[in-house]
Amino acid sequence: MKDELAKRLVQGLKDAGINFVTYLPETRLSQIVPLMRDDPDIELIAVANESEAITIAAGATLGGKQAAVYMENTGIYTSCYSLLTVGKQLGVPLLLVIAYLGGVPDLRNSFLYATIGQHSVPVLQGLGIDHRVLEDGDRLEIKIADAVRAANSLRAPYALLFAGEFSQ
Repeated sequence: MKDELAKRLVQGLKDAGINFVTYLPETRLSQIVPLMRDDPDIELIAVANESEAITIAAGATLGGKQAAVYMENTGIYTSCYSLLTVGKQLGVPLLLVIAYLGGVPDLRNSFLYATIGQHSVPVLQGLGIDHRVLEDGDRLEIKIADAVRAANSLRAPYALLFAGEFSQ
């Protein structure tokens, strides 16, 4: 991802009120990590797995923060239980910032990720989690704000899957 796009993504998160982010490092969107780490308005918490990321972010939300979870789409699979119980059953709004590896719009797609990408959206649908695939920076800040508003209105996780020019 180009530096300017990474800056816009982080600024879009801030503008939408995100002030707490849990994450498990990955490669597609990794340029946002130092930007968030160096920003005094965002509390950034590294985790050991995506399920932990969901539950820590949910706790922050219940404590008054506006939280996001940053992960690659393989994390959808490992965090299903937490997404379903904490996110959906208990009604905790979270923004899921997901690098969409292996999806058709992933510009670095390969046989390693194609199957994972093929099933990511159906898994989100099966969990009842609304989502949007972003392939370029057109109206990025507005789309992030819309997603945060949807999560808060629905009292549930909302996923933004980043591919296309975000995966370069």
